Amino acid sequence: MTKQCIEVSPEMRSYVGAGLPLPPAPRDWLLFAFDGLAEAPARVAIVSNAADDGMAGAALVFAVDPAACGRLTGERPVGTGRWYLPTDLRSVALAITDCALPEPARATLRLAKSIELLLALLTRAVAGELVAADSAGELLEGDAMRILAARRMIDENWREKLTLDEIARSCGVNRAKLTRGFRAMFRCSVADALAENRLTRARHMLRETDLAVSSIGYACGYQNNASFTRAFSRRFGMPPSQLRQVAA
Repeated sequence: MTKQCIEVSPEMRSYVGAGLPLPPAPRDWLLFAFDGLAEAPARVAIVSNAADDGMAGAALVFAVDPAACGRLTGERPVGTGRWYLPTDLRSVALAITDCALPEPARATLRLAKSIELLLALLTRAVAGELVAADSAGELLEGDAMRILAARRMIDENWREKLTLDEIARSCGVNRAKLTRGFRAMFRCSVADALAENRLTRARHMLRETDLAVSSIGYACGYQNNASFTRAFSRRFGMPPSQLRQVAA
């Protein structure tokens, strides 16, 4: 199969079509290789071009200058690894690989869609909205995305009195799958993730504000000072009042 190279810009090339080695690109560029597009789950691997680990077999590959990625992400780093490709982004990738338009319209569409896909992928990658294919283990793509939604819910709403059943119901997954999947993906329990958010914020408030210890505990989701003190002491090795004295 002929591999078409689309010169998107001086800092990006889009290679469409599997079966042939990639044309040369600078060794320090990043490769975005998309596979499994024909049937879910689709994945994207981001590697250094210098790694040279068999990306040529993918049906769609972007070669991008890391400096361009930096400008597009506000200099937030783009990690290397392998992630599930969300369904909406898979559709954009398929629009590139399966385009039936004649030339030169096909090359023009592929150029525009390559930019669209790269921008959307970088945005979600730096926002932590992609599910790592390795961390998901035996979870199906849909369940992995629901577990990721549960993590976002915890990180954004940790001040509230969240329960396991409420989180599971909000994210469309049953309690048992949430419990197992969360530990598989994040190496901690739902309760651990909630506590880490609350206690990290409490430590910051103890150092940066003059609020009473009991007020800080309540603001961080603890209903009484005793439970706050116990949890804080287990996490940081000293009660909150002592940490405040040390930080003073």
